[in-house]
Order: sequence, then C-alpha cells, then structure tokens
Amino acid sequence: MDEEIASINVIPLVDIMLVLLTIVLTTATFIVTGQIPVDLAHAAHAEQSQHSPVVLTLTLQRTLYLNDQPIADLAAALNGLPPATPMVVRADGGLALRDFIELVDRVKALGFSQVSLEVKRT
Repeated sequence: MDEEIASINVIPLVDIMLVLLTIVLTTATFIVTGQIPVDLAHAAHAEQSQHSPVVLTLTLQRTLYLNDQPIADLAAALNGLPPATPMVVRADGGLALRDFIELVDRVKALGFSQVSLEVKRT
C-alpha cells in the first residue's frame, strides 16, 4: 500500500520564489528615472503635472537633454511635435537665471505655449 504524504515539500516553492525575487531585484536596479544629475531649484509651492510632458533638462555645464537624451539643436529635436505638447524644463539651480529664461524663450518661440519648470518642494 502507498503511504499518504503527511506534509507538503516547500523547498521547490522557496526555490521558485528566490529566483523570481532575484529577477525582480535585478531588473528594478535598471529602472531609474532622472538619471541626469541636476540640482533642481527649490520652491515653496509646487504642483504635480497631470499630463506626460516632454522634459527638457539643462545641466550646470549647459548641456541640453530632451527626455534624458542629449541634443545639440533644440529646434530640430522639437520639430514634428504638436504645439499643444506640454513642456517641463528641469534646470540646475546653480545656473544663471539668464540661461533658464533663454531656454524658455527659445521653446516658446518654436510655438510651444505650455512650458513649466520642475522644482523641488521645500
């Protein structure tokens, strides 16, 4: 006669869970937002954006990024986007105000009216 199994062997279950945990932790380390090092300016009042905008980042070295990709020509990079596209400008807090204003003016001159600034809430 066959004996009934009195307990369940959980070792295979633990092995599978550890493999799944390893996969999740490995892939999670590659998912990083805001990889460009920018020390954002601080503001007392900040609002969360409701749309998924195009993000322009201006670093302290005056390097310009469009959605985390470095660009050389702003007009060429924004060519083809509809004018109603919301733009978020992330500028390093150490930049001169002049540099930020020039970037916003260039974006608005290209026909984009929804331009906002990303800051850290203090």
